[in-house]
Amino acid sequence: MIKPLGVDELYRCCDPSVFTFGSTDEIEEKDETIGQDRALRAIDFGLNLESSGFNIFMLGENGTGKMTTIRKLLSKKAAEEPVPQDWCYVYNFADPDAPLAISLSPGQAPLFYRDMDELVRTLQAEIPKIFESKEYEKQKNKIMEDFQKRQKALFTGLEEDAESKGFSIRKSVSGLMIVPMKKTGEPLTEEEYEALDSTTKGKIDEIGKQLQEKLNDIVREVREGEKTLKTQLAALEREAVLAVVGHLMDDLKQKYREHEKISAYLGEVTEDILNHLDDFKSQEEQAPPLPFMRMQKNEPTYTRYMVNVLVTNKDGKGAPCIYESNPTYFNLFGRLEHKFQYGVATTDFSMIKSGSLHRANGGYIVIDALDLLRNMFSYEALKRSIKNREIRLEDIWEQYRLISTTTVRPEAIPLSVKVILVGTPYIYYLLHSLDEEYRELFKVKADFDSRMDSTDETVHKYAAFIATTARKDKTLPFDRTGVAKIVEYGARLAGHQKKLSSQFSEVNDLVREASYWAKQAGSPIVKDSHVEKALQEKIYRNNRIEDRIQEMMVEGTIIVDTDGRKVGQINGLAVLGMGDYMFGKPSRITARTYTGKGGVVNIERETKMSGKIHEKAILIISHYINSTYARKKPISFSASITFEQLYDMVEGDSASCAELLVILSSLSGVPLRQDLAITGSMDQHGDVQPIGGVNEKIEGFFDLCKVRGLDGTHGVVIPRKNLNNLMLKKDVIDAVRNGTFSIYAIGRVEEGIELFTGMSAGELQDDGTWPEGTINHLVMKRLDEITQAYKDKEKKEDQKDKENNNK
Repeated sequence: MIKPLGVDELYRCCDPSVFTFGSTDEIEEKDETIGQDRALRAIDFGLNLESSGFNIFMLGENGTGKMTTIRKLLSKKAAEEPVPQDWCYVYNFADPDAPLAISLSPGQAPLFYRDMDELVRTLQAEIPKIFESKEYEKQKNKIMEDFQKRQKALFTGLEEDAESKGFSIRKSVSGLMIVPMKKTGEPLTEEEYEALDSTTKGKIDEIGKQLQEKLNDIVREVREGEKTLKTQLAALEREAVLAVVGHLMDDLKQKYREHEKISAYLGEVTEDILNHLDDFKSQEEQAPPLPFMRMQKNEPTYTRYMVNVLVTNKDGKGAPCIYESNPTYFNLFGRLEHKFQYGVATTDFSMIKSGSLHRANGGYIVIDALDLLRNMFSYEALKRSIKNREIRLEDIWEQYRLISTTTVRPEAIPLSVKVILVGTPYIYYLLHSLDEEYRELFKVKADFDSRMDSTDETVHKYAAFIATTARKDKTLPFDRTGVAKIVEYGARLAGHQKKLSSQFSEVNDLVREASYWAKQAGSPIVKDSHVEKALQEKIYRNNRIEDRIQEMMVEGTIIVDTDGRKVGQINGLAVLGMGDYMFGKPSRITARTYTGKGGVVNIERETKMSGKIHEKAILIISHYINSTYARKKPISFSASITFEQLYDMVEGDSASCAELLVILSSLSGVPLRQDLAITGSMDQHGDVQPIGGVNEKIEGFFDLCKVRGLDGTHGVVIPRKNLNNLMLKKDVIDAVRNGTFSIYAIGRVEEGIELFTGMSAGELQDDGTWPEGTINHLVMKRLDEITQAYKDKEKKEDQKDKENNNK
């Protein structure tokens, strides 16, 4: 006879006497990760190995402390590492569309920016003064006077020569020209010229031609002189400005002499300033063409001399640690902003903005894997950056435009960063199986477990965690009983008497809730009763649907019998998960058997409401029946089995023991106890296998029986392999202690048969028969009857077919 389980087997208590403190205020605060040795070793390996591709993927269920752990480890490790360099972008005078990236020592980029800004301001003030100075005007006037003297000398000589030959130089619309003169000093008119004889005309034309050629030569010489004048004036301006710019640039070159790229850039800046001196000269405001019109003032731009500080680590202490909560492409890789003027979008190197990868360069970046995959372009671009070891800012929408547009393409910045992705096991294995590049780039797997062994060490670490949480959240301290109850809750979360949950977010919530109820009760310290109150209130907030289903069972809308006996009917147990709450739900399973060769027919499968695992369980039941009762001779029967009043999918094999018992009950005609419920999987040999959600299933049936009234006969049958998973609530334990509710553990289906029928299953005898008075004997007898009836039916049909053929 199978005995019910004792109270000690249903729950593992945490003895408060194992703690030596009076309250958690006496415990020293410890900020450590508990129960994740495997993950911590993997993280330590990944952070310290600098080889390419050894980036880290931290996987684990939510609430296991992944982000808290990595923040703590990174803050400690990064503080011991050197501060990375600053990065800035400057104008590329050779290719304006490709700004140059320059690296400087930490904190020097803002100084470089200020130096260049001060340089421009100084030049804006000093260069106009140069052009307004007396020395500059004196030199400029001397050059102008020399030019004018040479010009005057040339034209004076020509005029004297022309006058001696009766000609004069006159200005016209088309320029200077040689005109013949009369003795009176007036120009010779066309009519007077035509009236002259041919000899005189020829002489005038000849002399005029010679003089015109001399005039043309002088004009050419004057124009060349004007070019020379411009060159001399430009040289004067350069020389004058260089006297100011030169020493300023020399000072900057000396200051940044260790940076070859900056020295070359300053040389280009100097040349560009000298080539654009008009930008620094005083601008006279032009009068508008109409009084009421206001002309826009064209201010010269000095943006090309500015420095765009992309990243500065002047206040950094160690390597940077960036936690990117929204990993869009722009947030990761930066963006190129635009400004609109007159409906046109313009941009330049000064509008380049950094991304989190720029800020993490030389350190670490932590990204949520799911958020990364949700954002377009981010994942592929991140892999490309890691593989190429550079950050390249690109116009990601360019490939989707019908028309290509000119834009800025900044020089790529070398990348040296350790990338840590955080996600669920599902995402990790999905990427690992589908993406070959992922396997090459994220070679370190830090797997966070959802539970740990329950030892004296881990129990005391639990207490330290509770103390640390209470101090951080400023909640009430816990006494020994309160801590012990939290530890027991950790075992319940883990679903194992010898394990504790490492999902500390759940534990953390319970600490806060228990503190709240202690305050409500006016207690200065949190006790076990307050923790128990917090658990009850949490269940009450979430179990509305469970209560409604239970009401329908009590009313009889959903039919579940909890007393008496019935043939072909049994109470199975299932678990319903609502996301934030799980509860057990009793289900009525029925079976009918009859003559035929159809075997076991799963009605859920026929209606496509059965999952693959459940279909497999039905096949296992069929093969068990055949291997048990058809050892000596074949059997024929048909059976239908179903979950009554179930309108959703059936999945899992935890009801296979119940389904076998209900079929055997229908075959044998022996009624089954309805005050018992059973859960358990079985194999083809009849061994009972463990299942999940055992606590919720027991409590679900218990709650229904409690509402209807416990009479000492009610109970639940579970697999013996699930004993370690029992962490039942107080109501169930009290009922077992009082003898009003029982829990049985079985290892073979025959034990379940005996519990539900009160009859022995029976063992096969040497002659191949089963002992009388056993279930197996009755089943075999019924199977023989069905098989014989089917054979007789077939004979009659064959005889009838022969008679029809003879006719």
